Amino acid sequence: MRLSDPEAYNQIALSLARRYDCVYYVDIDTGNYMQYLDVMDVKKSDVPRYGEHFFEDAVKNADKFIHPDDLDLIMDFFDSKKLRKNLADTGSYSFAFRAVLDGSIVHMRHIATLSEDGNHAICCLENVEEEFRKREEQKKNLKSAEMMARSDALTGVKNRTAFSEAIETINQDTEAGAVDHYGVVMCDINDLKKINDTTGHAFGNEAIQSASRLICDVYKHSPVFRIGGDEFVIILKGADYENRDQLLKALMHEAEVNQQLRTGPVMAAGMSVYEKGDKFSEVLERADILMYENKNELKAAGIVRGFRDMDKIEEPIPDERRRLLDGFFGAMYTVSGGGYLYLNDMRYDFSRWSLTLVDDFALDSEYLYHADRMWQAYIHPDDIKAYRAAVDAVLNGTSDLRPIHYRARRKDGTYVLLTTKGFVLCDSSGRPEYFGGIIIRDTEE
Repeated sequence: MRLSDPEAYNQIALSLARRYDCVYYVDIDTGNYMQYLDVMDVKKSDVPRYGEHFFEDAVKNADKFIHPDDLDLIMDFFDSKKLRKNLADTGSYSFAFRAVLDGSIVHMRHIATLSEDGNHAICCLENVEEEFRKREEQKKNLKSAEMMARSDALTGVKNRTAFSEAIETINQDTEAGAVDHYGVVMCDINDLKKINDTTGHAFGNEAIQSASRLICDVYKHSPVFRIGGDEFVIILKGADYENRDQLLKALMHEAEVNQQLRTGPVMAAGMSVYEKGDKFSEVLERADILMYENKNELKAAGIVRGFRDMDKIEEPIPDERRRLLDGFFGAMYTVSGGGYLYLNDMRYDFSRWSLTLVDDFALDSEYLYHADRMWQAYIHPDDIKAYRAAVDAVLNGTSDLRPIHYRARRKDGTYVLLTTKGFVLCDSSGRPEYFGGIIIRDTEE
């Protein structure tokens, strides 16, 4: 059975209606055209449904419903010579664009197919907004998954996986001669293990998060990586590289303030910059060395500030300070559980010693000025060097307040093996104010 032209067109329209929103049948040679389907209701934009100049009308009416940024695509598509050539080569071709319908942006696809006679094109418009949204959602989910795989769960900065990828990229760019400059900053949180051991991992995690926030606040234009429990690396780029010296000073200043006031994480930092021919590992190693030097300096600053000039103190301790010293000493005595006690007011280099220690070693009094120099006279000659080295290590900041083992002479002339365990109490500004501890006699001497 042979269908008349109207019946054929109706069948075509019904079959295409399942997929397309608007369909035109176009004579490529003459430009005559007829619209057979308009689900999208393009006619509201005064776009004609039929005519004799399809390509001219399409270009003329494009700005009525095509997004301005996509008009060039339409102009290129509705070039009759290009359309015929492309259809002759491929049979059909398409492109995506944005339409503006009722004030909203809708993503569309324009598809042109060559008819069997080779002289006509079937031009179809398809609404692909749902397809676009699904694709964008997939991209978003994929990007989110990729970001999670390269992000540190605790801090949100980049993780070791991302750091390894960054190193590989930098080394490849360096070999290709595409690297002019970059910098590396190594950061390490001081005493994280001590925080975890003494206050718990929750406090340790908080210190890590605080350190991360501080680093990101200082280095706003560079990637930050957490590469270990307490270690961070920043690869300096752009403005951060140009201002690297000022930013490093700002970071170190924050660390010093946190140490003095006990208000936040204390971090050591070191910085190195790329020199022609360097591998990334070489730049990183230089930054790591400088970071450890800064770590020792920070340890020194925490102890030395209260000790250095104690031998120059001439002012006698006021009564109020003496009463404070006695109160603290009484509290120490209550909880000490035995042993020889001492407590020094570092502002006046005035100390109090337990009476048992005074009696056993025949000290002049339980209250003494410059007691450290006095106490050295009681230490065995063979141990004085080790004792002095341990004290100097504390004063110079190259050691923590660790137990010191030595022999000391009692009033009967015999020597006993002692272990001194000390501590430092700081004032509200972070300056060491009291130095004290317990001296324990070793029962296995």
